[in-house]
Amino acid sequence: MKNLIAIPVLILVFMLQTAVASRITLFSGAADLVLLTLIAWALQEQVKSAIHWAALAGLMAAFVSGLPPFVLLTAYVFSVLMARTILRQTWHTPILALFTVTFFSTLLLHLITYLALVARGTVISFADALALITLPSIFLNFLLAIPIHSFIRDMALWVYPMDDMV
Repeated sequence: MKNLIAIPVLILVFMLQTAVASRITLFSGAADLVLLTLIAWALQEQVKSAIHWAALAGLMAAFVSGLPPFVLLTAYVFSVLMARTILRQTWHTPILALFTVTFFSTLLLHLITYLALVARGTVISFADALALITLPSIFLNFLLAIPIHSFIRDMALWVYPMDDMV
């Protein structure tokens, strides 16, 4: 039952992404609220359903995005796996882990997107894509990472109370 919270949360995040966040741009880059939500959810120790959230978000993104369906699904799943690995293996500093995973996940998402667009025949310079889309997107993701992480942490504590962790 606790996994069902993903459906309304991700629907709300997709609505905010398409209606608000995609309109707030820096050069041609925009923040990815869905990616930030998935990372923040995966970085919560008590959460056990992060991969499910990534798969659901990837499938939902297939309906919203003009990209091939595997692009966002792959990026979201790898981002969550990276966050869970960092959480379990090495770091217990949430902010440092949040920024590290956000940085590498945004790079991964944009690289996969760039490769998919080039495979479709779109002509865009890698340097232009990096300078005008990826780096501004990383900056905007950094700006929104902490507020989203705070909200998701509170939601995770609501869904998985401390009593259940004992």
